[in-house]
Amino acid sequence: MTQHPADIELINGCINNNRKAQEQLYARFYGPMASICLRYTKNEDDAIEVLHNGFLKVYKNIHTYDMSKASLYTWIRKIVVNSAIDFIRQRNRFAVVELEKAEEPGIEADAVQRLSAQELLKLVQQLSPATQTVFNLYVIEGYNHREIANLIGISEGTSKWHLSEARRQLQKLLQTLQV
Repeated sequence: MTQHPADIELINGCINNNRKAQEQLYARFYGPMASICLRYTKNEDDAIEVLHNGFLKVYKNIHTYDMSKASLYTWIRKIVVNSAIDFIRQRNRFAVVELEKAEEPGIEADAVQRLSAQELLKLVQQLSPATQTVFNLYVIEGYNHREIANLIGISEGTSKWHLSEARRQLQKLLQTLQV
């Protein structure tokens, strides 16, 4: 994976604690990382806290970044997602529900398509923190239940339950919007 020369200069500046380079890195990735944080939190204040914690970890660990393994965006994104999970873990306990088979409630595609991204985000933010986290990791980030279980310290069955619960709650919220 080749890096753009400007990225290499930016990374080296951050490794050397150059404030200007850190500001440029923050400005460049603020928008996409803030969007990720909003998906995992209930409000903007919490999202900003997660974002700032994530960037502190980025600055602290940028010397470990290996451009041959991932793009800078992907590396930062992983740190920010993990920061969101840490934030949720600190504030909430994940419900331990063992379930091998979860019903999969359906959500009508046209109901979702009629919503704006902002409206959909507001619905996802109404889910409990644990359910919201599993939903984001599975649906948005593309993790499987085994990976989610390992990442947040729950069983695969609990992960499946949270995903099923997210779909059930979202279906119910969508129905109340259509009334």
